[in-house]
Amino acid sequence: MEHSILDQFKLNGKTALIVGGNRGLGLAMAKALAEAGASISIAARDEKTNKESQEIIKSNYGVDCISFQCDVCSEEDIKNAVAGTHSHFGRIDILINSAGINIRGKIEDLSVDDFNKVQQVNVTGTWIASREVAPIMRKNGYGRIINIGSMLSVTAIAERTPYASSKGAVLNLTRALAMEFAKDGINVNAMLPGPFATDLNLPLLNDPEKYQAFISKIPLGRWAEPHEIGGLALYLSSPASGFVTGAGFSIDGGWVTV
Repeated sequence: MEHSILDQFKLNGKTALIVGGNRGLGLAMAKALAEAGASISIAARDEKTNKESQEIIKSNYGVDCISFQCDVCSEEDIKNAVAGTHSHFGRIDILINSAGINIRGKIEDLSVDDFNKVQQVNVTGTWIASREVAPIMRKNGYGRIINIGSMLSVTAIAERTPYASSKGAVLNLTRALAMEFAKDGINVNAMLPGPFATDLNLPLLNDPEKYQAFISKIPLGRWAEPHEIGGLALYLSSPASGFVTGAGFSIDGGWVTV
């Protein structure tokens, strides 16, 4: 008997932990998964924003939503968020690693601390969160891990050496985890966003010259709105993506055409 395609996108009974889920793309993905029926756990640094986003999810989508103050530079914070989510819901089916920073500048103007900070947030935090959810997902024989890479996982822009290095690492980390977890029912994929109108990109959005320089490279001729990441996030979080693992999905308006 064939499975209903729409039923494969339902997340009722599933729990999603979204690291960096209190704003920007993280919150947009939390909303998409909540609308599909998933319970949501938000783990992010700012407790006030966490609570505000938590209430938005609960009131708009009628699902249970909790939050944890979590700095991904702290192994203990990540462990606490995973343990707390598991304790509250009894399961973690989906992990989205969405926390990220970008320190831009010419290489000679950047410090080693700048470089290391970007790696610590974008790569090490993703690695720790994936490690912590693995035993939970493995025990249930089901899991979806989605890492947020970037179009800079596969191409480059000048004055982005820390960020491009980190996002290249995220894509290859995704591939390695996919191979490691393939026999455990855990699928691991990466999303590779291009220019989205989020707080992270305000320095570009507010600079007309830089903004137009980006537009000229995007075949669709515009920046993306945060909600446009929701469909791909839902697909990769759902049973519909059961035969997809180790992949990087561009969502960049056609910037990277490889």
